[in-house]
Amino acid sequence: MTNRLRDLLRNFVHRGRLLWHALHAPVLARQSFSQCGEDLILLFALQSLGIFRPRYLDIGAHHPMRLSNSALFYQLGGRGVNVEPNPLLFREFIRRRSGDVNLNVGVGSSQGMLDFYIMDNPELSTFSRDIADSYVHHQGARIRDVVPVSVSPVNEILDRYGTAGGFDVLSLDVEGLDEEILRAIDYERFAPLAFCVETVDFASGEKRLAAIAEFLISRGYFIYADTYINTIFFHQSRFRKLRSLMTGTSTTGPV
Repeated sequence: MTNRLRDLLRNFVHRGRLLWHALHAPVLARQSFSQCGEDLILLFALQSLGIFRPRYLDIGAHHPMRLSNSALFYQLGGRGVNVEPNPLLFREFIRRRSGDVNLNVGVGSSQGMLDFYIMDNPELSTFSRDIADSYVHHQGARIRDVVPVSVSPVNEILDRYGTAGGFDVLSLDVEGLDEEILRAIDYERFAPLAFCVETVDFASGEKRLAAIAEFLISRGYFIYADTYINTIFFHQSRFRKLRSLMTGTSTTGPV
């Protein structure tokens, strides 16, 4: 069998599987649970690559439905891991996302215990005292409580809960520690297909966090979309490879 014939056969089988998944996928009501429609943007991109039930890691998950980048995937049959350090918010994940792995821990570059500052607006809760103080001084927020929380290394979570193909989406929103976590990931072993990362620092007056984009681009990712609050990145070579399987075209050239 020639290489050309082998490629044609592979593409034929692959497209047949995609058609089967599309016909059996649940009807999608175009409702977004994300802050600015990030879940719908991700879903469009993933489905165009033949991924209909994404595997996700949601770090700083906040709530199982409200302002969630993974709730839509869960409703469509995708499954993953939710990480939420706030013990009050975490209870809702046990009740409403029982099909997922739910972890009441923080995520960092190393193992340990850190103080977690629970704000009166739970969306602003953080492990950073400086950021908590900034919210108090500049936004009139209030520190509701300070609780010690166990912190697990990000690579340990990726290793323990990732499947053979890894995670399709890693959503990250941890109020001040996003870049530290991104830099700690072992990209040779655990690079997810896509990231959705908060790239606006609200504690400093909505300053854009350019260093996050620069770092992920240096690790082989490209910016797929930006909603001002969050930026969506895809791994460039894997995106091209999956797209080529869908279209039967070459993997070379621009994304």
